[in-house]
Amino acid sequence: MDTIQELDRRAVEVSRGLVRNVTTAQLGLPTPCVEWDLGALLAHMTVQHHGFARAVAGERTELADWQPAPVTEDMAAAYCSAVDVVIAAFGAPGAENGRAYLPEIRGGITVPAGMAMGFHFVDYVVHSWDVAVSLGLPVEFDDDVLAAALRVAGQVPDDEASRGPGTAFASSLAVPDDAGPLDRVLTMLGRSPGWPSQLPTA
Repeated sequence: MDTIQELDRRAVEVSRGLVRNVTTAQLGLPTPCVEWDLGALLAHMTVQHHGFARAVAGERTELADWQPAPVTEDMAAAYCSAVDVVIAAFGAPGAENGRAYLPEIRGGITVPAGMAMGFHFVDYVVHSWDVAVSLGLPVEFDDDVLAAALRVAGQVPDDEASRGPGTAFASSLAVPDDAGPLDRVLTMLGRSPGWPSQLPTA
């Protein structure tokens, strides 16, 4: 069974494969994250990589360190560079055995670094889907990645402190009986797998 570092790396590499060809003209596309267009989503994803890398390395960051930089024309390149940063930090010897302070969660919490990696992992399964559907592209994960994402998603509390505005996920949605693993992850974390059909029509 792969470690959480390897599962995270595989999920993040899926996102990089989607992002590396994003053009400036596509940065204004809508995304399932209603408050963000694609450029703003990439800015968020980029700073999250840097924030988690620093947290897992043992730094005590502040909320200001997690604020996205302004969207620029080179968001795709900035994102791909941030992927290297977080993969290197998570892959450092013994990184999973430390402690990580996460100022964005519940006013600031300290958790085992391996748990922080799990948070990051499931977030990037979901964000990879966010990017893919924004671009009108398919996204695929290996079965073991989705099985692990389902386990982590099932551990995210479905309460006001963990879901809704200002948090990573919305309240869970009803899961169709015939939903596949990715759709189950998405609905458990408040995403509608049918999101493109929800866009307004002209």
